[in-house]
Amino acid sequence: MWEKSIDFAQKVILLVEDLDTSRKHYRLVEQLESAVTSISMNIAEGKWRYSVKEFIRFLYIARGSLFETITLLLLFEKLSWIPIKTLIELQKDAEEITKMLNSLINSVKKKKDHKKIS
Repeated sequence: MWEKSIDFAQKVILLVEDLDTSRKHYRLVEQLESAVTSISMNIAEGKWRYSVKEFIRFLYIARGSLFETITLLLLFEKLSWIPIKTLIELQKDAEEITKMLNSLINSVKKKKDHKKIS
């Protein structure tokens, strides 16, 4: 999932380099780059935290960054900065990462709850 989120970030960053927009929208472009790179960075940061609770919190932040990325990509498509085909491909990648994040969150929560019971 971490590697998949890095691959996803690479696709988005390469896409941004070819955007058909004026530079007056550079803040939106920077926000997209920030959001997409935040996904893998939060997964990594959470993994090396000292508690399961913190790990889960960072996984939720990563998922939020993923949704932020998709929201910006939807806006970019509506502004005709990216083609619908590209948006659909990236949405499929994002859905896969979302499922992986959700599965990991649920798995870690179950292990945490099991430890409390034991």
